[in-house]
Order: sequence, then C-alpha cells, then structure tokens
Amino acid sequence: MKRFEEYANKYETVRMERRDGILQATLHTGGQSMVWAEIPHREVGYAFADIGSDPENKVVILTGTGDAFIARGPGPKPPWAMPPEDSDREWDVHELWDKTYWEGKRLLMNLLDIEVPVISAVNGSARVHSEIPLLCDIVLADEGTVFQDGGHFPRGIPSADGVHIVFPLLMGWNRGRYFLLTGQEIDASQALDLGLVSEVLPPDKLLPRAWELAEQLAKQPTLNLRYTRVALTMHLKRMLQDYLGYGLAVEGLAAVQQELRRGS
Repeated sequence: MKRFEEYANKYETVRMERRDGILQATLHTGGQSMVWAEIPHREVGYAFADIGSDPENKVVILTGTGDAFIARGPGPKPPWAMPPEDSDREWDVHELWDKTYWEGKRLLMNLLDIEVPVISAVNGSARVHSEIPLLCDIVLADEGTVFQDGGHFPRGIPSADGVHIVFPLLMGWNRGRYFLLTGQEIDASQALDLGLVSEVLPPDKLLPRAWELAEQLAKQPTLNLRYTRVALTMHLKRMLQDYLGYGLAVEGLAAVQQELRRGS
C-alpha cells in the first residue's frame, strides 16, 4: 500500500493534490501544457500505479495544464528514441524500443488498475495518447478540445500502442479505423455526438464540474466505488491484456526500421 505523502511530490510531470479522498492528478511540463517526451512517458504509468496502490483514494480526477491535455513534442525524434536524461551511456535502437514496450504497457494497464472511479477533464487538444482520457469512467471536455492520433500513422508509425484498441471500440470499427488512418481531428461537439465524451463545458467550468461529480461519487461506500470500477473495466483490461503487447511489438518493428533508415 502507498500513502499520499510518499508519492504526492515524487513526479516531475504529474502534480497531485487531494481533498476528502478525491485526488486530482494534473499533467504538465514545467507548469505548462504537458509535452510528450521521454520523462512523462517514463513517469505517468508509475504515477498511476502509486495512485492505484493508495486505499485512501476514493475518486481520481485526471486533467492537464494550459490549452493542451497532452501536446506533441517539438523535437526531431519521438519519445521512444530518447534515452533517459540521466543516462551516461549510449542506448541502441533495440534497447530504446524495449524500454518503450515496458513503459507503454504499464501506462495503460496501471491506469485501469486504479480501483476507484476516474474522471478525466480534457482541457484543449489531446493529439498524443488521446486514448488516456478516454479510458476514464467519466470523460468531460472543454469547448476547445480536439482529439487526434497525431503521433502514429501520419508520422510513419503504426497506430498500435493502445489507440488501435480504444478508438475502434468506442467509435465503431469503421469509424475508428478511418480516424487512425487519416489523422482525423474530432472536436468537442463531434466527440459528444460520437459518445467519446459525456459533457462539453466552457473551460472555466471544466474542473469545477469534475469536482462536483467526484464529490457526488465519493459519497458512496468505498466497496461500491471500488468494485463498480473493477466491473466496468474488466472488458477493457482483457482487451488490453490480449492486444496491447502485440500492438507495441509491431509498432516497434516499424519504428526500429524508421530509425535505422534515419541513421543510414
């Protein structure tokens, strides 16, 4: 078991606060919108594990900072091609992808292993790992939210590290595959119509509404909260268990080929 004091200030890219059993986890990079890079790729899954290991958490709110839930990094290389900043040795491309494989599985599985309701409050664009907020039990979006899978197929990498499961499941197979293959952008109103989100709110109303819902849920008995979350995520966890690792493997084959060609 974990205690809040043990992990509240542990992570560089996840800011945490808790009140009356409701934990808010805010993704960020230096206090601004999270830029997806090596550090958040490494940290966020472990943050989910710590949150899920704390029996004092009754409801979790997951949100971002600024005008993007997660923003795509500006660098020439994707996060998987970047060794840890504190590493003092050279990493070859196969080691880098093995690291990504390890972290990628835990990123989503640890989120689903949080055994209390999770509410996502999606602030602005979610163009990278947009499946993360959609795996939450209640999904709220602000009026400027845009969903896209901008980091995979349009950039030469298979859409296969979780998005290949989540979007066809939520949108229907044909619409989901179209979304992934074309780099389609889905705005907040479209997301509401498609059932990806449950409410669309003005930006200044987003977090207050998330807290309102969290406080409503937190009134329920602890076992009701925990076991309902377990029941509602069983099918998702089974699908991820069956297909996430394989998806990361085929994504890795294409990524390694791309990196080797870049270096040749």
